[in-house]
Amino acid sequence: MFNWLKTAILMAGILALFGAVGGAIGGSQGMITALVIGAGMNLFAYWFSDKLVLRMYSAQEVDETSAPQLYGIVKELAARGGIPMPRVYVIDQPQPNAFATGRNPQHAAVAATTGILRMLTPRELRGVIAHELSHVRHRDILISTISATIAAAISNLAQFGMFFGGRGDNDRPNPVVQMVLIILAPIAAMLIQFAISRAREFEADRGGAELSGDPNALADALIKIESQASGIPLPAAEQHPSTAQMMIVNPLAGGGLRTLFSTHPSTEERVARLRAMAV
Repeated sequence: MFNWLKTAILMAGILALFGAVGGAIGGSQGMITALVIGAGMNLFAYWFSDKLVLRMYSAQEVDETSAPQLYGIVKELAARGGIPMPRVYVIDQPQPNAFATGRNPQHAAVAATTGILRMLTPRELRGVIAHELSHVRHRDILISTISATIAAAISNLAQFGMFFGGRGDNDRPNPVVQMVLIILAPIAAMLIQFAISRAREFEADRGGAELSGDPNALADALIKIESQASGIPLPAAEQHPSTAQMMIVNPLAGGGLRTLFSTHPSTEERVARLRAMAV
């Protein structure tokens, strides 16, 4: 319950930032316009985000004939978790990774790369799928998608304000405050997005371990994935970095600011928590 309250507060904060940047650019009218746009983007993300993300990654739907092992694991764990059978997709990419998407458990999809299917044992893959189905059970995928959509919009809106300035009424802040807000708001939005995703990843690890009944399987899988993912590029994630938070581990290459603002907690901490659950 606390995690849901914290997530709701963070989501409200990220939407308020969107309105604040709109106000800095166009005064009260700009703020209202920004909030209306933000609400519209949330509605669009709610209905269409799963189709857009799957298309970005060129994911191909599979069934028990074309991918019997993956499909069978998803089917078994979905039944065990008491959720509808999600659609199952495979992404033809060598980087080991996986994600879930969809607006609710009745319209969910689970996708895994060919790299993760080759690398993991059936037991470890079961741990990963249990993690993703935990996201589905707790509707984390919708929260993550909306936060990513609004965070990206704040950055784009701030860039527009920086290059083109404000064209609103006279109640806009003074130019110094306006510039500071335009510069700092995208950073604040990224930090809020980070906090949302971090909390949800720990919860999905815990929920996945309980669903599979084998915390060590997910821990072993995370160690394997982490050791390989950073050295193998995932082009779709590099082109659409706001989708990186959906993956079970950070798919983005390189360090610097991308590491600083990573939406994933450290694999070491995640593994330590899972090992503790196993004990």
